[in-house]
Amino acid sequence: MAAVGGQSAQGGGTGRESAPIEFRDAVEALTGARLRPEVRLSPQPAPRRLAPYTFAIAASIEVDGEELADGTLVLLHDPSAPEAWNGDFRVVTMSRAELEPEMAGDPLLSEVGWSWLLDALQAQAAGYAEPSGTVTRCHSQYFGALAERGASTEIELRASWTPADRRFERHLAAWADLLCVCAGLPPTTPAPPVAEPGALGGVVPMPARRRPRNSH
Repeated sequence: MAAVGGQSAQGGGTGRESAPIEFRDAVEALTGARLRPEVRLSPQPAPRRLAPYTFAIAASIEVDGEELADGTLVLLHDPSAPEAWNGDFRVVTMSRAELEPEMAGDPLLSEVGWSWLLDALQAQAAGYAEPSGTVTRCHSQYFGALAERGASTEIELRASWTPADRRFERHLAAWADLLCVCAGLPPTTPAPPVAEPGALGGVVPMPARRRPRNSH
């Protein structure tokens, strides 16, 4: 299992020890989490302007020495509980992976990508509220000196949600599962149907391209 590492920051520039106990407990829950072995974690500078207290980590999915997906997770804490959050914590994530080029024209790709996130949260029993995000697909065709790379299709999912519980390790595990599904790996547990109106449930993951993403 992979252990978590990350970095925290707060607007005042002081150390984590001066942060509210709720934030310190949340960071401890994240750093104490254990994830599936394909997940590789690394420190990530925490943004200072999104909330008074923040914590960030980066992750990549590696199989047989190949990177299949990567992303970042940021935990925000604002004791004033902004109305838009509907809570005092907010999870912000970015996940991306390269897919098979022929998937670019699939009209349901965006909906399926969003359902992967909701399925992962439900599979980990991570309660959430106020979910929002975007799913972007990018098809690249290379020319000239880059023509030998061939075409590539990348999916990028940016999402945020408010944890409806204090089981932050479950939210981290759900995000890690999302990265694995984007990379084409099977989920560790079967995902139940998604209860959110309009969301897709029980979607079979689309296969990802099992090779490193092209460098640009």
